[in-house]
Amino acid sequence: MKKMLTEAVSRVLSGVTQKPASRVLAASCKYSNNATFEIKKCGLYRLEEGPPVTTVLTREDGLKYYKMMQTVRRMELKADQLYKQKFIRGFCHLCDGQEACCVGLEAGINPTDHVITSYRAHGFSYTRGLTVRSILAELTGRRGGCAKGKGGSMHMYAKNFYGGNGIVGAQGPLGAGVALACKYKGNNEVCLTLYGDGAANQGQISEAYNMAALWNLPCIFICENNRYGMGTSVERAAANTDYYKRGNFIPGLRVDGMDILCVREATKFAADYCRSGKGPILMELLTYRYHGHSMSDPGISYRTREEIQSVRSKSDPIMLLKDKMVNNKLASVEELKEIDVEVKKEIDDAAQFAMTDPEPPLEELGHHIYSSNPPFDIRGANQWIKFQSIS
Repeated sequence: MKKMLTEAVSRVLSGVTQKPASRVLAASCKYSNNATFEIKKCGLYRLEEGPPVTTVLTREDGLKYYKMMQTVRRMELKADQLYKQKFIRGFCHLCDGQEACCVGLEAGINPTDHVITSYRAHGFSYTRGLTVRSILAELTGRRGGCAKGKGGSMHMYAKNFYGGNGIVGAQGPLGAGVALACKYKGNNEVCLTLYGDGAANQGQISEAYNMAALWNLPCIFICENNRYGMGTSVERAAANTDYYKRGNFIPGLRVDGMDILCVREATKFAADYCRSGKGPILMELLTYRYHGHSMSDPGISYRTREEIQSVRSKSDPIMLLKDKMVNNKLASVEELKEIDVEVKKEIDDAAQFAMTDPEPPLEELGHHIYSSNPPFDIRGANQWIKFQSIS
């Protein structure tokens, strides 16, 4: 009888799904639904009031931001690995260290708003809705890439996201043009026009400022100041390093670009400013990139390893958010570690796809030149080579 009872209990217990110890611990924790944080005051130019200096972070948003930033970080590190393995060729500009910018900006606008940026575009491609798989496959030039393997690192696009632009500063006038379309249609949408501190010295950026101010366009000009334009520090490249004041007649904000909450609140403020019909506004995000300018730049000939490590240990955007959440009982260390494991698996699976998906056939070279056009022949490298152009 005792033996039969033991077997019965054993059968019952074997049918119970065992949860990992960390999840059992996480489930037993009592989390806060939200917490209020003080954030760094923004520098103001031609503005009487700026973004708030306190903000509320919900547990749901905190977990979402953490996962998104961790995904961008690991995606960029995987791109580094694939480049060194020669799966990725050509230009490749990574944004690890700047995750609070792309995630924070997206958190402050609507999906229907518009974004255009420079060639350091992988993070924005992800936050605008592209999958990691489609981004990595584009980097390796495969058919499953977001631009079908034809765009590469600098030319990725999504709904209401206009790239990745390879020419320094060229996205400035284009962003002003998108903002003009928003105003013309009267849809209460705004355009985020991003560029780096190096591009801030381009004449076309000043021309875009002028046009946006003259026409009162809903354009948020955003300078991602990561302190180095290629290998040149901002102090050696610009007579005026107050980039948020460069608009002259356009109001500006200087924002801590390493704190996602600062970026989010400043973006909301700027978007509200533009939607109210006051015209363009300028934001300078003080941030930092861990990699060199591109994969061909080791990044330590013009700055020290100690400088990079100092930023990592004191101002890393993922670390800052993690500390806020754990210290205010919005999440546990174990729960965030589980997110890390999930993200790693997603990145590894996407990388495997990016390495094995076929390349686009040569016959498709002339496809998608036009969005809607009858098929026609175009010549190749010489007059005897013909390709079919299909929209």
